[in-house]
Amino acid sequence: MKTIHTVRFGDFEVEEKSIVHFAQGIPAFEDEHEFVLIPYDAESPYLFLQSCQTPDLAFLMTSPYLFFKDYEFEIDDATEKKLGLEKPEDVAVYVLLTIPGGSIKDMTANLMAPVIINQNTLDAVQLVLEKSPYQTKHRLFQQDGAGKEAR
Repeated sequence: MKTIHTVRFGDFEVEEKSIVHFAQGIPAFEDEHEFVLIPYDAESPYLFLQSCQTPDLAFLMTSPYLFFKDYEFEIDDATEKKLGLEKPEDVAVYVLLTIPGGSIKDMTANLMAPVIINQNTLDAVQLVLEKSPYQTKHRLFQQDGAGKEAR
């Protein structure tokens, strides 16, 4: 067991086999290699990617397919090999979320750099998609003409 110290969740223990490993870290956080996945709550589509090293570093994530039904990209051969991906069922895809000004209605997803996790080994990478139609800020909740949220 490993004790994780966090600002948001307090201290808790996790089994070593449940730690997600980013061999190269995450862009802009290259020294961060170990994270744990923490569900927002049992019914929520959101989860946190909490650093095992830095108590105040946690990213909010979700599956992009819940909000962007036509989201698709290819994982290059080098990434597949690096993560040991053998079949589609091995892959978990998440996108990092941003909540500008703390406003949930303005939440955006980074579709340009999905987090790819091998569900068997928990090896992971944040894959920056080159020559992609996606951006770093896609709204999760679109607004209709009356300013109301629509999905």
